[in-house]
Amino acid sequence: MKYREHFDRQVTVEDVWIPTRDGRTHLHARIWRPTDAETTPVPALLEYLPYRKTDWTAPRDAQRHPWYAGHGYASVRVDIRGHGDSEGTPGDEYDAQELADGVDVVNWLAEQPWCTGKVGMFGISWGGFNALQIAALAPEPLKAIVTVCSTDDRYDNDVHYMGGAVLGVDMLAWAGTMLAFASRPPDPTSVAADRWLPMWRERLEALEPFLHTWLAHQQRDDYWKHGSVCEDYTAIDAAVLAVGGWNDPYRDTVLRLVEHLPDDRVRGLVGPWSHQYPDRGLPPGPAIGFLQETLRWWDQHLKDEDTGIMHEPLLRAWLNDPVPPSTSYDVMPGRWVGESDWPSPNVSWDARPLGRGTTPVLVRSPQHTGLDAGRFFPFGNASDLPPDQREEDGRSVCFDSEPLPERVEILGRPRVRLRLDSAAPRAHVIARICDVAPDGSSTLVTRGVLNLLSRHGRDRAEEWTPGTYGTVEFELNGVGYAFPPGHRVRVAVSDTYWPWVWPHGERGELTVLPAESAVLLPVRDPASDEGRAPIRFEEPEQAVPLAVEHERAADPGPERLVTHDVAKGEWTLEVDPNYGGSRVYPDGLRYEESARETYRIRSDDPLSARAVSEWTIRLRRGDDWDAEIITRTELRATATEFIMDSRMEARSDGETVVKRAWHRTTPRTSA
Repeated sequence: MKYREHFDRQVTVEDVWIPTRDGRTHLHARIWRPTDAETTPVPALLEYLPYRKTDWTAPRDAQRHPWYAGHGYASVRVDIRGHGDSEGTPGDEYDAQELADGVDVVNWLAEQPWCTGKVGMFGISWGGFNALQIAALAPEPLKAIVTVCSTDDRYDNDVHYMGGAVLGVDMLAWAGTMLAFASRPPDPTSVAADRWLPMWRERLEALEPFLHTWLAHQQRDDYWKHGSVCEDYTAIDAAVLAVGGWNDPYRDTVLRLVEHLPDDRVRGLVGPWSHQYPDRGLPPGPAIGFLQETLRWWDQHLKDEDTGIMHEPLLRAWLNDPVPPSTSYDVMPGRWVGESDWPSPNVSWDARPLGRGTTPVLVRSPQHTGLDAGRFFPFGNASDLPPDQREEDGRSVCFDSEPLPERVEILGRPRVRLRLDSAAPRAHVIARICDVAPDGSSTLVTRGVLNLLSRHGRDRAEEWTPGTYGTVEFELNGVGYAFPPGHRVRVAVSDTYWPWVWPHGERGELTVLPAESAVLLPVRDPASDEGRAPIRFEEPEQAVPLAVEHERAADPGPERLVTHDVAKGEWTLEVDPNYGGSRVYPDGLRYEESARETYRIRSDDPLSARAVSEWTIRLRRGDDWDAEIITRTELRATATEFIMDSRMEARSDGETVVKRAWHRTTPRTSA
């Protein structure tokens, strides 16, 4: 990593309040811009999210906002309404108010004397989501965005549902995380010492756990269509650089955006990365000079300079070489490949039957199948990725190819077609593709889920008629991977995948006809690389890091721990999400953070599933300020309803400010 201390343009930093259209609420912003911007105006870049610019994202912000400013941009970081130091109360994620405020910010930036009138937006995850969504609202000044690890489909490619199935692992965990995050107070150094506590009380009294809303909408309805730009790609006028990682759950969005947006306004980039900016150097690498690459994008679309970026392939993707299974890789072996069209004429479908003969195969997996799935959101931590899949394979039904006579490279979204019958009206089917080495080790390549209730569409729930065979086909997550000669391609099929997938309320089983079932691989012709210029990136470069002191616990314990109570037949997965832990900032702020997720299930009982998220966050600055938040969120279910229990306590100087508890139930309509 190269750190830049000096830039061509001097940089100034200021904190400002930005008005919104309601005339009452102001959003707090930090602006890095060239000191001479009032005489030589520059385009503005906006990063807009709830994760608190004064502490939680401050180290990340320091890496990129000053860097952009030094290269001739006003780089702006805004806390959304009701979060961080902004006024107002928190709403639902990506709600209409958040997006309207974002449009107001874009227009306000364009009107400033130091701005040329052209604005770009960028962000990862939440910031990448609302960059896409605000681009679909098409405010006139917004000319370009860079959206990283985001989704175009809030229902089927987010933390709530997958293939129509409830995501037990992040439906609960992210709702619990956001309850804790939304409970954090404004900082008295930004909003004044006599104002922060009333603002905090107002915020806390307005809280409603996201989990209640998410589980109230179990099919793809208008709630999920809001903010899903896949509903109308033509609404997006801005140029879109879509970025993802093969180890991020949102990677399929990149493939859809380059397919559906006009070629002269979109480029896609998918590396081996986790849910992180590609320049941070967190596993798996290699990292790239991402800031330099985005600067080419901004200069092209906000300064009208021909930087050559629109001459790059429509899609640049990392093709992973085969690797033995591991929960972390510092660097993934492989190479960059480019595709000028997507879908690509260089990729063809190879349909491989799962078996021969007419003998049906019974799929009845134990409920704890899925404990080796790895983290839904790999974050660059040591335990993120799926370990050797042999135990998972043993809990599934596996269909193996013969040893491959030659290397097979795939790029895109594989599909699985199954001829099956379900013994229960409600069931899931999960398919994993694994690379099986001669020694028997099994590396997860990709996977997919289908709730059979949603087989005819995610907007409806149609029960299966037991005793009847039908054919279902579903996509797996996108991947770029090379199977070496001598290895086998394994398709592992299960009807459970805990805790990623919340189980249906009754125990069932599937009967599969292998000869009438197949895996469809998107096989890429390696000869298509001949004559193409190699794809290269600069080495990572950032601004000088913020001087943050990280405090590690003396005995932090494992990030992921699986235990088995043999007598009860109960399996427990305990997870430390490890978002960054406790740290001390240069201004004296001490930010303490601890979290624990717990998932329990008995092997033979789908109704034993239980998930809990617990958080403690404390913010202190000397003897002047001490605020603490403690939250707990729990999800369980009967055969007919989901049961949600949440509680939150906020304290100032050890005294309770607000204490709240929620108990909700909702019918199981499709989950």
